[in-house]
Amino acid sequence: MAVLTTPAAPFSPAVPQASGPACSLQRPGSLWQLGIEAQELTTAIGQLAEQLETDDNDTRAQALAELEAALLAEEGNKQALLAKADATCWVIDHLRGQATYRQQQAKRLTELSRSDAGRADALEESLVLVLTRLQPTSTRFSFPNHELSSRRSSAVVIDDEQALDHQWLAVTTSSKPDKAAIKEALKAGQQITGAQLISRRSWRIR
Repeated sequence: MAVLTTPAAPFSPAVPQASGPACSLQRPGSLWQLGIEAQELTTAIGQLAEQLETDDNDTRAQALAELEAALLAEEGNKQALLAKADATCWVIDHLRGQATYRQQQAKRLTELSRSDAGRADALEESLVLVLTRLQPTSTRFSFPNHELSSRRSSAVVIDDEQALDHQWLAVTTSSKPDKAAIKEALKAGQQITGAQLISRRSWRIR
């Protein structure tokens, strides 16, 4: 379990960093040392963030409690609190950027996969077309390293759904709450059993 601690030290203006969170506690030593401290802080917070992904409720709760305790421990030390809060924001920003990148990569890989599969299907169709023209009665073809085989199957094709008798139709129904209408009714003062209007405040890191 990562432990976020900040030893007492004299206050000083925040020291800007090229990237990542700023270390706002002035300690004896060089700018390089301050950068190391900032990196250690973000690493510790990152380790806690990893524990938030676990399915174990106790581990997740403990990680949240430790992060909250680390921030509250600096309640009387504004500079240290700002440093830890800033480091936490940096980790959040990094994780969200990584999530966006992975989503883009997943989309790109999905498109490449679809393209590869399409080319493979087209090649297979061409190969089968050529081979079955040469040997119309064959249902299996053997090659030095591969074998192309076929099997017979059946499938129903619906030519005109409207022409089918009702006995051949499967009826399905679905429903879901009309949240837009419910919201307007609640805002107008109407009481609706099973629904309520709540207000939320959203936060965004810039």
